[in-house]
Amino acid sequence: MADLLRDFPITRRWPPRRAGVIQLYTLNTPNGVKASIMLEELGLDYDAHRIGIIDPQDQMTPEFLSLNPNNKIPAMIDPDGPGGQPMGLWESGAMLIYLADKTGRLLPADGAARYQTLQWLMFQMGGVGPMFGQLGFFHRYRGAEIEDKRPRDRYAAESRRLLGVLERQLAGRDWITGEYSVADIATAPWVENLLRNYDAGELVGYADFPVVDAWVQRFLARPAVQRGMVVGAA
Repeated sequence: MADLLRDFPITRRWPPRRAGVIQLYTLNTPNGVKASIMLEELGLDYDAHRIGIIDPQDQMTPEFLSLNPNNKIPAMIDPDGPGGQPMGLWESGAMLIYLADKTGRLLPADGAARYQTLQWLMFQMGGVGPMFGQLGFFHRYRGAEIEDKRPRDRYAAESRRLLGVLERQLAGRDWITGEYSVADIATAPWVENLLRNYDAGELVGYADFPVVDAWVQRFLARPAVQRGMVVGAA
């Protein structure tokens, strides 16, 4: 197994501590914790390697790019991939689907329930993540220096709209699709980050979404979530 992992150049910069377990390359960002929370929820053994994205910019190194040419975290290597062969994988949504299918948990195997869950996963990937991320840039980070607040306000309005979609979907449900799933694991960290890191709760009128807030609190109370949220922090 160790010999097979040597075929992945990333392992030269971040050597596996245990070659027989999943190797996770991550940081505790909203996208990064999706993978660590999923692994914790599933009880899968893994080694976590912290990947800096600002100082240092580990994600721009040749070793990291050899695994993820899109230079984003998270990424992973499963030494026991399809057919028992090691496999590298990137894109957090793809990683959630892969791990769910590998274990038969947190994503229905077939039928309408599978595709209904996947549509809410895509809702996060195509809507919540990009819109909340742009709001964070224009409200909290370098974009906040721009005097023209129209970009910030555009993303604030869209983020508020997306919170409204979640509020309506969660009415009468504990979890997005009824059962706890990859959809919740993908989406709740972004809402939590909108409040804690981006400090945008007042800007988007978060107080108007009590159902969403109750759902986030349920999510954060899960022991696996609490463990996964801090992976890659240091």
